[in-house]
Amino acid sequence: MKYKNIFIIAFIMVLILLIPLIAMQFTNEVKWGSEDFILMGLLLFLTGLIIEFIIKRVNSNLLKFIYIGIAFLLFLLIWLELAVGII
Repeated sequence: MKYKNIFIIAFIMVLILLIPLIAMQFTNEVKWGSEDFILMGLLLFLTGLIIEFIIKRVNSNLLKFIYIGIAFLLFLLIWLELAVGII
């Protein structure tokens, strides 16, 4: 994997993490601590790496679509569990 792709994934992760950081400046309903930012950053970065791996290694477009969908659903499931404890 090229280092350029890792930097792109990290840049997108930072952009996504800016959303709650900016929201915390305008409302009291968003209350994230440093551990929340670290955990979500790790989750976003790992999901990005998994998707990058799938794109590089899987040849079939249908299988890419399925595997990326599964990776995205696992990301959402972990995120929901950490946020509200659905399980």
